[in-house]
Amino acid sequence: MTPVAWGLAVVFAVLAVTDWTVVGTGRRAWRPVTKPSALVALIGVAVTLEPVDPAVRAWMVVGLVLSLAGDVFLLGSRRWFVPGLVSFLAAHVAYVVGLLLAPTSPGWMLVGLALVAAAAVAAVPRLARLRRGEHASLLGPVVAYLVVISAMVVTAFGTAHPWAVAGAVLFYVSDATLAWNRFLTEHRRGPTVVMVTYHLGQAGLVGWLVQG
Repeated sequence: MTPVAWGLAVVFAVLAVTDWTVVGTGRRAWRPVTKPSALVALIGVAVTLEPVDPAVRAWMVVGLVLSLAGDVFLLGSRRWFVPGLVSFLAAHVAYVVGLLLAPTSPGWMLVGLALVAAAAVAAVPRLARLRRGEHASLLGPVVAYLVVISAMVVTAFGTAHPWAVAGAVLFYVSDATLAWNRFLTEHRRGPTVVMVTYHLGQAGLVGWLVQG
């Protein structure tokens, strides 16, 4: 990590915690500032650190930029949900490419595959509820997104690196919590959990760039 990257990491941490506080206290007026600015700082970290593989870093930065676009879309009304979903789907495709450029452990990849398979089995009854409810039109995009983020988790496990694995799993938890809160049962602390796990997940993926 370069001194600039460390400085931006501190800025990211401060902005992320600020965003969690804003979400937790319901001060929505601040979100157009706090939510995207945290990821802008994290993109700065990724751009200024010294990666083991510059090609991997390039794909991860693409994923971060697409994630930033998704963050902005999801700040809007419900009609921007699908563009946000598509942005994050594309981000995960970029992450998958970047993760696959690193050395891969088939054994760890099988562990990741088992994890997402178990999660998929657990999600089937919930997806059936989505198909029958008012959000039925979103079933296709949600399933497509589930497939792509699952691929991201599997490839993160394939790196056999704790930062990548932790980042991917936290991202998975964030999206699962978001989906549960939006489509099934809304929990008061749900939005805060979504953002905490999301920011930590993205930070984990960026942290992995330093070690490869």
